[in-house]
Amino acid sequence: MTTVHEPTTASGLLLWPASTAEPSHGGLTVGGVPLAEIADRFGTPVYVLDEAEVRDRCRTYRNAFPDAEVLYAAKAFLCRAMAHWTAEEGLGLDVCSAGELELAVTTGFPPERIVLHGNAKSPHDLDTALRLGVGRIVIDSPAEIARLAAAVGPDGHQKVMVRVVPAIAAGGHEKIRTGTDDQKFGLSIADGYAQHAITRILDQPQLELTGLHCHLGSQITSVKPYLVAVRRLVGLMARLHEQHGLVLPELDLGGGHGIAYRPGEEALDLTALARGVRTELADACATAGLPVPRLIIEPGRAIAGPAGTALYRVLAVKRTGGHVFVAVDGGMSDNPRPALYGVHYAPRLIGRHPTADAARVTVVGRHCEAGDVLAADTQLPADVHPGDLLAVPVAGAYHLSMASGYNLVGRPPVVAVRDGLARLLVRRESLEDIRSRDVGL
Repeated sequence: MTTVHEPTTASGLLLWPASTAEPSHGGLTVGGVPLAEIADRFGTPVYVLDEAEVRDRCRTYRNAFPDAEVLYAAKAFLCRAMAHWTAEEGLGLDVCSAGELELAVTTGFPPERIVLHGNAKSPHDLDTALRLGVGRIVIDSPAEIARLAAAVGPDGHQKVMVRVVPAIAAGGHEKIRTGTDDQKFGLSIADGYAQHAITRILDQPQLELTGLHCHLGSQITSVKPYLVAVRRLVGLMARLHEQHGLVLPELDLGGGHGIAYRPGEEALDLTALARGVRTELADACATAGLPVPRLIIEPGRAIAGPAGTALYRVLAVKRTGGHVFVAVDGGMSDNPRPALYGVHYAPRLIGRHPTADAARVTVVGRHCEAGDVLAADTQLPADVHPGDLLAVPVAGAYHLSMASGYNLVGRPPVVAVRDGLARLLVRRESLEDIRSRDVGL
C-alpha cells in the first residue's frame, strides 16, 4: 500500500493552480487562502477560482499567439468577474447565447470583441447580438443567412463568418467531437454545402463575410488535427478565391485544447500548437497564392479548468458489494461531466493528517442516480469518514456552467482567491431562489 498524499513538491501539485501550497501536512492553500477556511466560511459544495491563474493562462495564450486574436470561450465558465479578467488581459469573447452576451456586455466587455456562434441561434439571440453591436456572428446553417439579413435590414451591416466542417475526427469523447460530417454543427466542405452557403452570403450586401470558422471538438491533445484543419480550410479559401475573387482576412480554428485532469494524463502542447499552426498556415497560403489570414483561436477549458477547485464535504462512507463508496454533498447537479463523458478526477483529502494508507474508493454524489459518480476507482485514505473535506482540482470548466437543478439542491457558489483574500463571485442558489420561480398552483 502507498500513502495517498504525495510530498509537497512541484510534481505533487502539478494539477493544481500555481499558487497552491501545503504549509502544513494535509492542509492546502490556493491564492494564499486555506481551502478548509473557504469551506467553513462559504459552505460546501463550493468552487474556488484562482484569479492569478486565470490571468496567467490568458497571458500565456497571448504570448504563444502574439499575432492571433484570442477569444475566451464563455461556455466553459462565465461570470462577471471572468468577463472582466479576460477583457483586462486583452482577450476577446466567444459566446453562444443572448444570456452569455448580455452578461458580458453589461459587465463592460467591448461588444466589438465578441463573437456569437451556435448551431440553432434563436431570433432573440440574433436580435440581441445586433442590438448590442457584436463583432461577428458565425453562421451555422443556411436558414440563418436570410434570417440574419432580414434582421440587419437593407441599410444595416454585420460582419459574419461561416462555420465549416473539415471532416476531422478529434476530441476526448464521441459526444464532444464536432469536426465530422455526422454531427449537428457547421456546413460540410465535402458535400458542397459550405460553398453554397458562402455564395448566398455574398448575395447579401449587408452581410460582410470576414472568414471561415471551424471547431474540431474538445479535449484534443494532439497538434496534428489542427494542422489538417488548416490545410483543408485554406484549400476552401483557395477555391473561393478562384470562383469569386474572394480573399478572406480571418481564419478561426476554434478551441478544444486538451488539459490533464489526473496525474499522468496528456495535455495539448501549446507551444507546439502555435509553432505548427503558424508554419502550416504560412506554407498552405503560399502554395495557394493567398495572403495569410489573421488567426483566431478560442480556448475555454484550457484557461478556466486548471484555475478551479471544487470542495465537497463527505456525508457517508459505505462498504457494499466489495466496493467502498464515499458520498459527498454535491454530485452530478454541479458536475455532470463524469455522467456525460465518463471523465475521471483525482480528489484529495484536505484539512487533516490521514492516519491510514490509501484505499481504492469511488466518490459518489448525493443524487438519485446510479450514474452520479464524481471519481470512480480513485484512492483516498482508508480512514476517510463523514465530515472530511475533499478537494477536486481542475474544476473550473464545464462544471457550474453545466449545472442543473436536479433534486432542487441549489447550485454552488463561486469564490475567487488572490493574494490571501477570498471573495464571493457567484452566490449559492438558495431555496428561496428556487421557490420564487415556481409561480403557479
